[in-house]
Amino acid sequence: MTAAIDTTHYRADAPPKLACRGVWKLFGAGADRLKPGADGFDPDSLAASGAVIAVRDASFEIGEGEIFVIMGLSGSGKSTLVRCLSRLIEPSRGEVLLDGRNLLAASEREMIEIRRHKMGMVFQHFALLPHLTVLGNVAFPLAIQGVPREKREARAREVIELVGLKGREHHYPRELSGGQQQRVGIARSLAVEPEIWFLDEPFSALDPLIRREMQDEFLRLQRLLHKTIAFITHDFDEAIRLADRIAIMKDGAIVQIGTPEEVVTRPATPYVAEFTREVPRAKVLSVGAVMGPIDGATDFAGELPVKAKIAEVAPAVLARRGPFLVVTEEGERVGTLTAERVIAVLAGTGGA
Repeated sequence: MTAAIDTTHYRADAPPKLACRGVWKLFGAGADRLKPGADGFDPDSLAASGAVIAVRDASFEIGEGEIFVIMGLSGSGKSTLVRCLSRLIEPSRGEVLLDGRNLLAASEREMIEIRRHKMGMVFQHFALLPHLTVLGNVAFPLAIQGVPREKREARAREVIELVGLKGREHHYPRELSGGQQQRVGIARSLAVEPEIWFLDEPFSALDPLIRREMQDEFLRLQRLLHKTIAFITHDFDEAIRLADRIAIMKDGAIVQIGTPEEVVTRPATPYVAEFTREVPRAKVLSVGAVMGPIDGATDFAGELPVKAKIAEVAPAVLARRGPFLVVTEEGERVGTLTAERVIAVLAGTGGA
């Protein structure tokens, strides 16, 4: 018996698909006059210029097939950063590497082609074209590429079915609910079969119940497609549910990068500690972080994936007597989980 699905999307040793190296973004009248040195911008020159620092020396890598969540409060710089990654906003300094190629060295024409063929983008506001049907909206990026009508509509129908909207191809946006409209936006971004997928607060305008459903849908799609994803949110519950790793931003700077478990249990700064203080540990602690040794036990109530979260498996563990066997993706037996250990986590007295 498996009590929960292991939703890990990538391997930690996967090669980086996208790398961000020392990226800065300055706004304001004096920003263009500032010249960076080898280590960035001189603090005194920055202060004298009056420039606003939106992104400050951001560096990270996103692995092939990883969901990398960038989060922070309003004004932290997260949306500016994701737009720098696609060069919708021009960085003031740094490098953005896609498969090792520096996108900041690409011409505008080259960037247009890269966005059209290699990048998918979904934003908080659905930005659907009201005069086009669902089919027309989803096929629109392919029409821009010059794909023949029959071929682009066939591809559009594929992704419409993939996101659960089969049968609504000829509806207009005004005839759809908010969740359905967002599904159209997701389908449109997937129509070009992007290598990297940027999502900026895609579910924040939705009601809580629909938002949860869209998160489920997002995870289902990722299990099928294994996209490399940069996902922006200000909601920590959403981040820990979706992320392979999280980058937390404050005042334009990334202050910590880690798995949800690492960020909650080992905060790097007082800001991160305060940011994560109210997060229930059962939502972030994995079975592997809480399990005990096998110690020769042979009678088990069932099996649990080592990477599953305690909150996911708690109902099954608490409902049955006896320890559960903990196994890896490869089926290796690595430990046991008992009701006592689960209760300790739920009570706030156990775990890392």
